[in-house]
Amino acid sequence: MKKLYKMVFMTSLITGTLISVSSYTWLGAWMGLEINLLSFIPMMSEVNNPMSTEASIKYFLTQAMASTMFLFSTSLMLINTNMISEVYNNQMSVMMNTSLLIKLGAAPFHSWFPQVMEGLSWMNCLILMTIQKVAPMILIMYSMKNPLLTATIIISAMVVGGLGGINQTKIKKILSFSSINHIGWMISASLISQATWIIYFSIYTMTTMVITTLMTPTNMTNIKQLTTLTKNNFMTNLMIMINFLSLGGLPPFLGFLPKWIIIQQMIQAKLTFIATTMVITTLMTLFFYLRMCFTMMIMTWNQMNWTNSMNIKNNWSKTTIIISAISITGLIASTYLLNFY
Repeated sequence: MKKLYKMVFMTSLITGTLISVSSYTWLGAWMGLEINLLSFIPMMSEVNNPMSTEASIKYFLTQAMASTMFLFSTSLMLINTNMISEVYNNQMSVMMNTSLLIKLGAAPFHSWFPQVMEGLSWMNCLILMTIQKVAPMILIMYSMKNPLLTATIIISAMVVGGLGGINQTKIKKILSFSSINHIGWMISASLISQATWIIYFSIYTMTTMVITTLMTPTNMTNIKQLTTLTKNNFMTNLMIMINFLSLGGLPPFLGFLPKWIIIQQMIQAKLTFIATTMVITTLMTLFFYLRMCFTMMIMTWNQMNWTNSMNIKNNWSKTTIIISAISITGLIASTYLLNFY
């Protein structure tokens, strides 16, 4: 019964995203966002997690405020432009983009995102970091025409995502600040082309899915708990490190490929300052991913006193192995194909 209601709400959540993305009017996009919101909140509440209620309330209040701003700004734009849905670079357009950025959790409107992430289960964290970004990101891709606002959001997202995760010890908060950093890359990718954004988002989703799949059976929350992955769990240890480094964008892993494409095209578009800022702040995110990997490689204990050791041994599947293998060989294969054709 529990799986059935989750399946129903998951279907409704994806339907709301598709309605929002495929709508011809801003009112239809707002309706899709609301369906998406009302479908995700019941999935957030869990009996075994006392923090889920607080997280769902924070998420609802933030999203409801952003939805109100979105509906108000789009209504005023339609009135002022004689019912034409084209977005102009005016105050209402900035207000509408701000509401979408709040829904997205982009800096400097990010304060709710790490707090909500900390109170969710790993599977809900995966949904919040991936599926819930699709509709606001595509609407931003359609509507954000203000260069100053775009540059400000990209730089602030990169800086906050890089600096915010350095002194964190909770894995979910580290992934949330990393997600904020990736939002800056995604907005940059959306400025270049939709195909670049799709490549970046697909690789990010694939890598995040493997990490959350590996973390779910053990229910890890702290960096210190990574030390329990001993030599007897070499495969799990290796896959987590591969996908962390791929998420950080370290060559020769697949996560470097979309960043390579974005940097190259931004330099060709003479956006050197923004590209340089993005590279430097991404090195900060790579620092705390390397710190986690060093913790797993060097500090290992033989006894596990915080969870059942039986869960650690079988928390990986063929899918996670295949995706981890793609993370290692994907960049080499993609570079070869691009040069070959």
